Amino acid sequence: MLRRIPFLALLIVPSFALHAQERAPLPHVLAPHEHALIRDYRDSRANTARGITTPPPGPVRTMAEWEEIQSLVICWAQYEGILKQIVRHAKEECEVIIVCDNAADVTSYLNNAQYGGPLNNLNNVTLLESAFNSVWSRDYFAESIYLNEVDSLLLLDWIYNRPRPLDDAMPDAVGAFKNIPVYSTSQAPNDLVHTGGNFMSDGFGTAFSSELVLEENGPNGQFNQTVKTEAQVDAIMTAWMGIQPGRYIKMTPLPFDNINHIDMHMKLLDEEHLLVGEFPLGLSDGPQIETNLDYVTSTFNSVFGTPYGTIRVPMPPSTGGNFAPNASYRTYANNVFVNGTVLVPTYRTEYDTVGLRILRESLPGYNVVGIDCDDQGMNIISASGAIHCITKGIGVSDPLLIRHQRLDDTFDAVNPYPVEAYIRHRTGISGAQLYWTTDTAAGFAALPMTDQGGNTWAGAIPAQPVGTRIFYYIEATANSGKVQVRPLVAPDGWWDFRVLDANTAVSPVEAPAFVSLFPNPATSIVVVGVEPGRTDRVELRLLDATGRLVHTVFRGVPPADGRLFVDIATLPVGVYQLELRGPAGRSARTLLKQ
Repeated sequence: MLRRIPFLALLIVPSFALHAQERAPLPHVLAPHEHALIRDYRDSRANTARGITTPPPGPVRTMAEWEEIQSLVICWAQYEGILKQIVRHAKEECEVIIVCDNAADVTSYLNNAQYGGPLNNLNNVTLLESAFNSVWSRDYFAESIYLNEVDSLLLLDWIYNRPRPLDDAMPDAVGAFKNIPVYSTSQAPNDLVHTGGNFMSDGFGTAFSSELVLEENGPNGQFNQTVKTEAQVDAIMTAWMGIQPGRYIKMTPLPFDNINHIDMHMKLLDEEHLLVGEFPLGLSDGPQIETNLDYVTSTFNSVFGTPYGTIRVPMPPSTGGNFAPNASYRTYANNVFVNGTVLVPTYRTEYDTVGLRILRESLPGYNVVGIDCDDQGMNIISASGAIHCITKGIGVSDPLLIRHQRLDDTFDAVNPYPVEAYIRHRTGISGAQLYWTTDTAAGFAALPMTDQGGNTWAGAIPAQPVGTRIFYYIEATANSGKVQVRPLVAPDGWWDFRVLDANTAVSPVEAPAFVSLFPNPATSIVVVGVEPGRTDRVELRLLDATGRLVHTVFRGVPPADGRLFVDIATLPVGVYQLELRGPAGRSARTLLKQ
């Protein structure tokens, strides 16, 4: 049911904010006239104690994006055609809160024929009339945090790094409407400047950002009230968001990403897999991305203590074949989870088919939907942002938390395959089931999991013969009656592993080998298949016909599916060699560029 809610924002707006409230579209970066507003905005934020300005009363956990959400927040400020498409798909998954200044106008737009036609209905759509400055809700809206992992839902609001006081106050307006307490890092000594596009959490105490968070809270920051060291920033993130000491991972800003937000080139797909954008060899921000990725994968493990898996997705160029800084920063990593749907920015078919395929293969069972962000009438990507930048989820009030490290391929065809999961709900867990099959079309069989204590539940899939592919998921029931599955889209989506033949499979202790190379000959993107399931580090290098190094394509532990991507579009026509190195040796394949 459509709800129209007039709402007066609960804040005192300084006189300078009237200039910031003008309806001229505001860019993702600072507008030229906004530089003069920074000092007054900073001082007003220090003098306006909105929300709860003391740390949460006990340990907290910051939600991961792939967890269940009750609402998706957007602001009806510009790019209405893109927002309409977001509403069309997101309202099938959860409530969509549209912050707007005229509910009747928004309703009329949603019901007109533009951008996909009228919505069939406005069920699950809430129109909240409240003041705002811009469309970039990812950056200024609050993060969802939970006391004691799964208890009370709270909203955590940082100081917004733009002099846009109405945007900065929106968490208070939406929090009051939803009756969710808002905690605010606005007052010294706990003041912290931060932005949602530069933050990712795994849901279990690990977070990622660029070093922009240190710059903006350091001696050269423009919006901070007090200067913070990195240790002080980390301490605030621990006390207010549950990010564990040593687990706040910060990367060098990219030279051509003018907002320095990591959501423009990377994304956590789950606790142990990173989706990372890939530029052609040596171009644009590619070298720094590779350096950052090497730093992350060589220095940090996932919450399970295992290396992060990396899934690469091409960064598409402009129609003229250019990349930043000579073109807009096009990316597929700027996508957003909305429960069982993933909304992805798209640009041109020849690149979109690759980007969407990679996401669909990496997220089986999810409804992966592309939304054009390069349309001449709605070219949001030229403003250094896309789908993720203009959306923000609010977690459910009673999460049923399931954490599981997926099973790897195995050579064991004799013993059962143990499955463990960490499961919690505020009312306790009454039971858990392990569902498995070797044929998803035939359905899944259920096995009971047993309580091991410490919120850990265990079960085992029966041993299967060599050559079998096994699919499985976990279901848990709370004492309250709430039922949850993981993956969130099960049984349409699942985890899977294979029983390999130890007599014929290449052992990970041997030299790495190519499984496939396609297409070959090629003109642009080449998919290199390495044997899946390797746990040792490899290096994939591209050499020219004389054996000279052209580029180091990959360095680290290969992704679980064994696929690596090479973009040779900018290389001269000719014969090249791909060389795969590992601790125990090397292998090579010839590649022809047409």
